[in-house]
Amino acid sequence: FFLLQVLNEKKLQEVDSLWKEFETPEKANKIVKLKHFEKFQDTTEALAASTALVEGKLSKNLKKILKKIVAKDAHEQLAVADAKLGGVIKDKLNLSCIHSPMVTELMRGIRSQIEGLITGLPSREMAAMCLGLAHSLSRYKLKFSPDKVDTMIIQAISLLDDLDKELNNYIMRCREWYGWHFPELGKIITDNLTYCKCVRKVGDRSNFASSDVSDILPEEIEDDVKAAAEISMGTEVSEEDINNIIHLCDQVIEISEYRTQLYDYLKNRMMAIAPNLTIMVGELVGARLIAHAGSLLNLAKHPASTVQLLGAEKALFRALKTKRDTPKFGLIYHASLVGQTNTKNKGKISRMLAAKTALTIRYDALGENTSAEMGAENRLKVETRLRLLEERGIRRISGTGKALARMDKYQNKSEVKIFDPSGDSTLPAVSKKRKIQEVEEQDMEVAVKAKKFKAAMKEERTVEDDEPVKKKKKKKDKEKQAEEEEVLSEEPPTSPTVEGAEAVPAELMKHHLMSPSNSRVDETTFVCLQNTEKKKKKKKKMKDEDED
Repeated sequence: FFLLQVLNEKKLQEVDSLWKEFETPEKANKIVKLKHFEKFQDTTEALAASTALVEGKLSKNLKKILKKIVAKDAHEQLAVADAKLGGVIKDKLNLSCIHSPMVTELMRGIRSQIEGLITGLPSREMAAMCLGLAHSLSRYKLKFSPDKVDTMIIQAISLLDDLDKELNNYIMRCREWYGWHFPELGKIITDNLTYCKCVRKVGDRSNFASSDVSDILPEEIEDDVKAAAEISMGTEVSEEDINNIIHLCDQVIEISEYRTQLYDYLKNRMMAIAPNLTIMVGELVGARLIAHAGSLLNLAKHPASTVQLLGAEKALFRALKTKRDTPKFGLIYHASLVGQTNTKNKGKISRMLAAKTALTIRYDALGENTSAEMGAENRLKVETRLRLLEERGIRRISGTGKALARMDKYQNKSEVKIFDPSGDSTLPAVSKKRKIQEVEEQDMEVAVKAKKFKAAMKEERTVEDDEPVKKKKKKKDKEKQAEEEEVLSEEPPTSPTVEGAEAVPAELMKHHLMSPSNSRVDETTFVCLQNTEKKKKKKKKMKDEDED
């Protein structure tokens, strides 16, 4: 530790140009002056002091030095680069501390000219001491908690995924290779590891009849294998081919055993590093989340929404680009809580699980306690919520407000979906009533058009047939008019009010009055009309008598 005293405080006010005062050691000595120097005994003491300063704590050596200063210069202010450390010094020693941008620039200038301010230290020794302390500090941070090293988890889960891929390729190759010799065995034995063990023990299919595989297969399956070996349709192979197949089976069995061992190791490491995360989502999903984020600390910095979508980044950005629905889950989809829900509630459960998982990750990464109680509590909450969603239990508010909410018994009702044919047609949808009305109107229009057409055809026919009849009628009308004129000339004029005269029909009066040619009512015309009516009646009587 060394303590410097400021000689010219006026120049410190100019923060922007303060760096010019530390361009050379001579200028720096005019601004600050060495007041006290305390040497460390060894690297361990220096490491303890540096770690305390990094964490914002007050070490014992620094406390002793500051007490001496307080006794001598209690009125002076102490410039501190770390505000947290300044607060600790002020509380414990009652010494006024300063922290501002001016102090930051001053510290930067002192570091640049530290060799000129502290005499008696060669530059080579200073560099060696700084390098040694830096290495010790880095080593200390790595060894701070060896159980918290999540690099092992990232490597283990990556190796586990690689082993799964290689195992799958090896097993498929083994089944295909031995299938040329004994194809029926692949259908009888479905388990891959049992298949490889059986092939390694027996070898050629002709040995199945004499060999005992009861330690590998059950009795029923063993009998089926022996019966199939006798009537197999496979080709014959040489001993060299069988030896190579057996060697491949040995590789598959060894890799499977190593994979089991690696999974146990990963499970133990996950329970040591992130026990709460392991309880929430499981070992494999938790390890994949840590590997995807890079470290447990990086994963703890992610919000719950990011934890929910980790592993589905490509689908998310594709959905945002095409303006479609974004995905609801990523790696968290493989968690047991999400897997046991139905399709309708997977989004809700994944969102709630991601929120609780984010809390447990932060607790594991930054908390000092290593218990898994928090993870168990959060998992219980998610399971309760899942049960409510599955049972569709909606809490009801009672009338009094004191009674407990009643829960109806859940009854599963299957929903039968019917195909909607309306989606097949591109025509606009019209109601049935409107369709019926339109059909009736169309039928009426067609009927009216047909009637008009028939009437027009009848008129044309009647016109052609009635032309000679009209000529005859015209002649008869002329003869009638001549007779009426003769009658008028022979009969004397009489008044319509004469007694014994018959009353004029109202229709004749109306017809006569409405005719445009007659503007005045003449007495003689009334008489003529009465005579013509009498003649018509006589003619009708004569016709009726003739017909009878």
